Amino acid sequence: MSYVPRLKTKYTEEIVPEMMKKFGYKNVMEMPVILKVCLNQGVGAAVNDKKIVDAAVDEMTRISGQKAQATFSRKAISNFKLRENMPIGARVTLRKERMYDFLDRLISISLPRVRDFQGLNVKGFDGRGNFTMGITEQIIFPEIDIDKLNRISGMDITIVTSAKTDEECLALLKMFGFPFKSN
Repeated sequence: MSYVPRLKTKYTEEIVPEMMKKFGYKNVMEMPVILKVCLNQGVGAAVNDKKIVDAAVDEMTRISGQKAQATFSRKAISNFKLRENMPIGARVTLRKERMYDFLDRLISISLPRVRDFQGLNVKGFDGRGNFTMGITEQIIFPEIDIDKLNRISGMDITIVTSAKTDEECLALLKMFGFPFKSN
């Protein structure tokens, strides 16, 4: 028997029937599904020190469970001492099992570790059924060892879904267990 992530099982057994009833879908293929999760970390201090990007790539790799890649500047900006093709960040895109595993760890372990956490802001939707949130400190992830960290930085997490509207995406993410603020 092969490994099936807990959230994927929850999706097929609990979320699909509930969403079909709530939104009146006639076919299972109409159901919105999470397509991918994109993690992005911009490291502005990397202009002076190239090792900071290597550390960011290493942290993103440990957090996501998949090799992260460095991002490079597209054009030169003299005010920021930035030249073209300089490493300035790290990114990774998760799909399928790794995506579900990451979301499970994010919901159940990492988000409760955020200081003074009130819930996720519902203003993070883009109008096309995708959700983006910012994390201010990467130390909320248990994979990061605080003692070996030389600087604390944040990251952006984008959840791309096949939902047509923000309302569908919000309902989908709430059913997955995302803790949104109640207004």
